[in-house]
Amino acid sequence: MKLMTKELEEEFKKYPIGSQDGLRGQAKVIVKYFNPMGAATWFITEADKKENGDFEMYGFCNLGDSDMAEFGYVMLSELQNIKLPFGMTIERDLYLPKDCTLIQAMKQIGMEIPEYLLENEDEEEEEY
Repeated sequence: MKLMTKELEEEFKKYPIGSQDGLRGQAKVIVKYFNPMGAATWFITEADKKENGDFEMYGFCNLGDSDMAEFGYVMLSELQNIKLPFGMTIERDLYLPKDCTLIQAMKQIGMEIPEYLLENEDEEEEEY
């Protein structure tokens, strides 16, 4: 399966790295990648195309341990190079709803949502 399509490339032009900064759980998920044989899931919210054609992507990554899940960076080539048993590879979720937020995407698969994704950033600023 192709992990990057022309449609995704166009969408990422609207969501370069840093464009959804501070939105936390309300960030729009552009694409979701997952391990079909395990628990790893990458909810990608932003990406920049590099000169070599690779994509530097940013999003919420859960590699199977909800306590260690976090926002971070991953290169498209890294996901493409993951080799799984029986010739399987990382997959792209073809059924992710359009305009899905991070919280909605996590709820859709029954993933535990960390408290800091639910917090309202405006309320935090008012406290200080």
